[in-house]
Amino acid sequence: MKPMINIALPKGRLGEKAYRIFEQAGYECPSIHEENRKLIFENPEKGVRYFWVKPSDVVIYVERGAADIGIAGRDIIAEYEPSIYELADLGIGKCRMAVACKKDFCDNRDRTLRVATKFPHIARSYYNSISREIDIIKLNGSIELAPILGLSDVIVDIVETGKTLYENDLEPRETVLDISARLVANKVSYKFKNQQIRKMSEDIAVLIANS
Repeated sequence: MKPMINIALPKGRLGEKAYRIFEQAGYECPSIHEENRKLIFENPEKGVRYFWVKPSDVVIYVERGAADIGIAGRDIIAEYEPSIYELADLGIGKCRMAVACKKDFCDNRDRTLRVATKFPHIARSYYNSISREIDIIKLNGSIELAPILGLSDVIVDIVETGKTLYENDLEPRETVLDISARLVANKVSYKFKNQQIRKMSEDIAVLIANS
């Protein structure tokens, strides 16, 4: 029997879309569709074991070797900079990270810019690249409130349609990062399970190219 490939899937819509790609590529696991509270699903015949984790935890499971491969958004990879291999862009979960602010905001470069975000590393890297002095305000939710209540001048956050921004009298300005879901691998697993992981990655790449 072939060794199992452990696959970390992000909970939610993105993970469900990602699983469908694996399924269509020939790595199905029927038990994953059953209504139960199980956390791990395997198909020994196909040599795959899937488990659902919080999206931001995927790269931790992969980096630490609890998962051989996983699906992570480019935003999570850029924020945490884990020591992993990026194998493929799945072309799903597309959105962008952008700077947004009140519609009448005008940046005064003579003073420090206050930036509210869930992604301090990405925000800092972006503003360093344009030589802008900033004060990072790390928040965990409802980022849009920060400029409305005067906590920050701008926010750096994920934008899909922009509807939430516009409804709160905010608007996106610069794009910081284009985001999509990536297939990532643990470096040690890639060495010792190279044949299986490469074949899986190639099967998925062919499927995406033809879809």
